[in-house]
Amino acid sequence: MKNPFAQAIAQATGLQPWQVENTLELFAQGCTLPFVARYRKEATGSLDEVQLEKITHLHEQAAELEKRRESVLAAIAEQGQLDPKLEARIRAAETLARLEDLYLPYKKKRKTRATVARENGLEPLAELLWQQRQDPEAVLAKFLSDKVPDAEAALQGARDIIAERVSEDGAARDGLRRLFEREATIAAKVVPGKEQEAEKYSDFFDFEEPLRRCAPHRLLALRRGAEAGLLRVAIAPDAEKAVEGLRKQFVRGDGPAARQVAKALDDAYRRLLKPSIENEFAALSKQQADLASVEVFASNLRQLLLSPPLGQKRVLAIDPGFRTGCKLVCLDAQGALLHNETIFPHPPQGEWTLAAKKLNQLLDAYKIDAVAIGNGTAGRETEDFVRQNLRPRRPVQVFSVNEDGASIYSASPVAREEFPQQDVTVRGAVSIGRRLMDPLAELVKIDPKSLGVGQYQHDVDQALLKKNLDRVVESCVNSVGVNLNTASHALLAYVAGLNATTAKNIVAHRDQNGPFGSRQELKKVPRLGPKAFEQCAGFLRIPGAENPLDNSAVHPESYPIVEKMARDRGLPVGQLIEKPDALAQIELERYLGPKTGLPTLRDILDELRKPGRDPRPPIRVFEFADDIRKIEDLKPGMVLPGIVTNMTRFGVFIDLGIKQNGLVHISELADRFVSDPAQVVQLNQHVRVKVLEVDLGRGRVQLSLKQAQEA
Repeated sequence: MKNPFAQAIAQATGLQPWQVENTLELFAQGCTLPFVARYRKEATGSLDEVQLEKITHLHEQAAELEKRRESVLAAIAEQGQLDPKLEARIRAAETLARLEDLYLPYKKKRKTRATVARENGLEPLAELLWQQRQDPEAVLAKFLSDKVPDAEAALQGARDIIAERVSEDGAARDGLRRLFEREATIAAKVVPGKEQEAEKYSDFFDFEEPLRRCAPHRLLALRRGAEAGLLRVAIAPDAEKAVEGLRKQFVRGDGPAARQVAKALDDAYRRLLKPSIENEFAALSKQQADLASVEVFASNLRQLLLSPPLGQKRVLAIDPGFRTGCKLVCLDAQGALLHNETIFPHPPQGEWTLAAKKLNQLLDAYKIDAVAIGNGTAGRETEDFVRQNLRPRRPVQVFSVNEDGASIYSASPVAREEFPQQDVTVRGAVSIGRRLMDPLAELVKIDPKSLGVGQYQHDVDQALLKKNLDRVVESCVNSVGVNLNTASHALLAYVAGLNATTAKNIVAHRDQNGPFGSRQELKKVPRLGPKAFEQCAGFLRIPGAENPLDNSAVHPESYPIVEKMARDRGLPVGQLIEKPDALAQIELERYLGPKTGLPTLRDILDELRKPGRDPRPPIRVFEFADDIRKIEDLKPGMVLPGIVTNMTRFGVFIDLGIKQNGLVHISELADRFVSDPAQVVQLNQHVRVKVLEVDLGRGRVQLSLKQAQEA
């Protein structure tokens, strides 16, 4: 087996070694995850993106551990203390924690109480105590000196040496880790005198629960309070139980020396071991909370990016406002800006009639198919104004669009590059309109953290967050496919095999030479080499291309197979695609090859049945309850329409058309146990909910999904 980590990864994942080996080899060759998942199923055994990502993650972990192992071995060898037995133990260490335990006695230390004691000649006394065979009183006198003035000072120094020895003992540390895993609690107290400042953390002023049961959102909130200097947080099991475990391990009998060792163990735990293991578990629990939070964020982002698109329709988009007016932009079916202006239907100007006239003039002049209205300030009022004044000559749909992140985009370099002559209000309105037409194409231009679908995103590991969210965006972009002739460079940069540079080069080539007529023309783009073409070509679409396969997910490397299928049926490729009966007669076994198996052939046939079809569901119009405008309008018992705007481990947030989102606690989602809200609802889903409680003082609304079904 070529890869040294493949066998271990196979065991950890339950996959076949050849699947892991082939996957790692493909990645080593520069293949991307979306490409491997879609076009190399024979090599991987049809592993999906989640499985491929798991292999990648475990491989990175194994490589990191191996790198640290070699560093530790080199450091100990440099000290001249590496013997075969120690080397074997280090090479057998399966975790980073175990490796660090083995290295701990050899680490260069700052001056400690134990090193001072050794300098004072107390190492032999510590060894005598450690053996626990004789009373130390008889030999204490010979250890006294100017620096060790009396018997107690000698015993204290010897205990310091023992305490450090125990704190570096791998078995002792492993035993404490197991105790922490089973029984550690996380406890919090408010910092005295900070009660008022820490009011938002009032639930944690006197808090304690088992660490293994502490939900990720609670743990991150506790850490935030601690880092702000408002809470004191500790992680530990029962101290007496921890020390008792050490005594059972190291104390023999009840003689004078054994009692000294017992005192040293108590000190070792409280001064050295507990802080060290507590830090480990604080870091580990934070890492686990980060992973859980990022997982929720990534799931929400995937659902948001794959929201139903309106498609290529002419759109009038409105960025609502009161005092500053409503910014209107008219977009063509490709999202190009045709016109913009401002109307003032709301107070203080209140130019209702003039605004209505202008609205309908624009609807007719630009043959508008749909109106997109941002759901921020003045959103409901603007939607009312539009619906009450629609008088177009052709049918027009009206949509409320989540505008989270539109202001971020409007001030971004991408927006300035797209619309250098327009101000931020125009750019923001364009973003609202485009995200109705194609949420994925527009939202990739915005930092995912600004899209309003995460929780505690500023508290989690930012590198981990970015890595995972980028993978989600890449996965969504490649699963949907990208129109090569209309996509922005921001969208193209997420296509497998491309990057910011090659994406900009594609757009520049398109601007200079006109639309791409075929995928093969990509090879003329500067710095887009054969490997990049291999990786990206299958995910790029060219509607209306001479070769219909260029508007499908069939990879160019498989075109000869499709052409043979068409010849065997006596049809051109274009007609084969249009004839379901002809496709049904294809016997896939006839087209098997050395590198082309049934998984790829089935994918090809599926794609021929629906070439270029968008996998996202169709969009639906939604309307809030007309008489609900502010939180004061809500009353317990009401059953109302709403939209799922955010999902967390503890519940989902619902937009009811007022400023405050309501919360459906996870226990109110269904008449059964629900471990994950995604089992019941999805982001942007239209739902009906029952109002349970309205807290006007704190602006909180408690809702129920399951009780709404019963009403």
